Amino acid sequence: MHTNALIDEKSPYLRQHAHNPVNWMPWGETAFQKSRAEDKPIFLSIGYSTCHWCHVMAHESFEDPAVAEVLNREFVSIKLDREERPDVDRVYMLFVQASTGGGGWPMSVWLTPDLKPFFGGTYFPPSSRFGRPGFRELLEHIAGVWKAERERVVASSENVVGQLRGLTEASRESAAPDRELLESAFGQLRRNFDQRWGGFGSAPKFPRPVVFHFLLREYARTGNEEALAMVTKTLAAMSAGGIHDHLGGGFHRYSVDERWFVPHFEKMLYDEAQLLVAYAEAYRITGDKKLVAAARDIASYMLRDLADSSGAFYSAEDADSPDPDDPSHSREGAFYVWKKEEIASLLGPDTDLFCRHYGVEEQGNVEQDPQGEFAGRNILYEASALYEASAGDSEALDRARKILFEARSKRPRPHLDRKILTSWNGLAISALARSSVLLGEKQYLEAAKRAASFFLERMYDTGSGDLLRRFCDGEAAIPGFLDDYALFGTALLDLFEAAFDPRYLQIAVTLARRMLQLFEDRESGGFFSSRKDSTSLVLRVKDDYDGAEPSGNSIAADLLLRLAHITGDDTFRSAADRSLRALAPKIKAQPLMAPRMLAVIGRSFTEPEQTIIRCEKIEPQVEELLRERRAAFAPYALILAITDDSAPVLSRIAPFLGSLERKGRIAIYHCKNFTCDLPQTL
Repeated sequence: MHTNALIDEKSPYLRQHAHNPVNWMPWGETAFQKSRAEDKPIFLSIGYSTCHWCHVMAHESFEDPAVAEVLNREFVSIKLDREERPDVDRVYMLFVQASTGGGGWPMSVWLTPDLKPFFGGTYFPPSSRFGRPGFRELLEHIAGVWKAERERVVASSENVVGQLRGLTEASRESAAPDRELLESAFGQLRRNFDQRWGGFGSAPKFPRPVVFHFLLREYARTGNEEALAMVTKTLAAMSAGGIHDHLGGGFHRYSVDERWFVPHFEKMLYDEAQLLVAYAEAYRITGDKKLVAAARDIASYMLRDLADSSGAFYSAEDADSPDPDDPSHSREGAFYVWKKEEIASLLGPDTDLFCRHYGVEEQGNVEQDPQGEFAGRNILYEASALYEASAGDSEALDRARKILFEARSKRPRPHLDRKILTSWNGLAISALARSSVLLGEKQYLEAAKRAASFFLERMYDTGSGDLLRRFCDGEAAIPGFLDDYALFGTALLDLFEAAFDPRYLQIAVTLARRMLQLFEDRESGGFFSSRKDSTSLVLRVKDDYDGAEPSGNSIAADLLLRLAHITGDDTFRSAADRSLRALAPKIKAQPLMAPRMLAVIGRSFTEPEQTIIRCEKIEPQVEELLRERRAAFAPYALILAITDDSAPVLSRIAPFLGSLERKGRIAIYHCKNFTCDLPQTL
């Protein structure tokens, strides 16, 4: 079996390609030097381990000795995991999107030896089809152009980098954000809302939890019932649909149709974490039991299937898995779909009820199936979602789900990407900490603490304040990026507000200050995604688009504003204001590019409000007082308990909080903008 240089890498994605006949190399100076020494262009292939079309292109092209012969002869081939190196991915994705009008993974980019791109695309078939050139034919053509027209290619690449730099350089224009930005974004969401199925736009439909985050805060800020209704209708439709794993919990990546029925079966940690918060917050507002059931369902999946023994969380589960009927053949969704006869053999007398409730049909329930992936099989969805099951039916359905879950667990599982990422774990820790408050589940808080401890012990340097990005197979590596600092800092802040341990606040402050040093653009405002000392990037990019994941800029601004409201430190407030002013003109032109940043703008319009319970220790009466004051959904308010032990520590980090005196056994302070009413004493 051929083995290439990827065999020494930790990334599951890179190791998937370690036995390709292609002489892959990891991104780094060794590969760059080889390109320069041999005067060969670089072929850069970017993907991730649970990417379906990455698997397809690997099987069709990278496992083909004839393709490998061309790559090995004419190019230096580099394979990169986008989840490990989002900084590199963003640079070349910007190029591919600008030059082709689209993007995605696998991403294929050809670079000069000095890393400047001159041609790129996404998936290329092995032979010409779908209006795309065949991959081997394309390789031969590019190799020929490089040899015959080198100067033109190099000049073109330099021109490309200049144009990309122009796209990424911040405009000197800045403006204070106003409430019209929020109204404009809401108006666009209203126009795009699918009144029948929920969600926004048509197929394929992505959950995009950053939109839920914004709309729920607009509801809290303005009382706009329509904002709330758009969220709850979408969450209810998703929970009933096939995008929801009704047996094992959690949600798949997106739906290929408009009604949330046929999913792309990949499961991502960042989706689960953000959706857990969305369902928990929507439940806190509405009291809808189906919403809280979905939230607990997500948390159960995360803690059971994505949690490492250390407490940290793995990245993702693949869409593809071996077919139970033919383990030599992998296909999408094989782990999740069912034949009716199989269900009947397992459920006996409960079969009819289960099949009616979950839309199971004798011939399979997927009508649009051009590839035949689901022939004779069923995707479970709540066909009777509007039907209120009787107590007896509910009990039977619970029993049936458990039986099928146990049977399914014996099937070959999808590939699990065991890579542990700081930014995505930041989302997970935040979700568990906040959900512990919203749902009253102490086990979620304990899970969040365990995960945070892993990162503080293995990924954080207490001396420098530096974070690492990735842990895999015993190795912590790769200096953290903006989203790592912002999301993990936010996670610690959420833990502080849930557990009241001032150590979390102290480290969040340290991380925020280090984030400002490493990433802030002091001249134009906002934050670069990569560090100042990044040597292998042809340009530094500011990530400001809130897509499947919130952007580093949105989370950084929110973290700074929250810290300003807690600590009273104007350094944080000023940096947040610079960021908001820098991005406001762009958001005005494209209101829906940054829903999470819009929520930060909403926070900036809200006067800091604090409810502080000053007590000797956390005792049952204090916990009851906290529950009462947290009953209403108030996302911009700070509700804390400060004990005799934590007050002296807080006095150094947040002097206002630390100065509040305990009068009597318990004192309750209600404060606005750091000015408090006389306390209520108990």
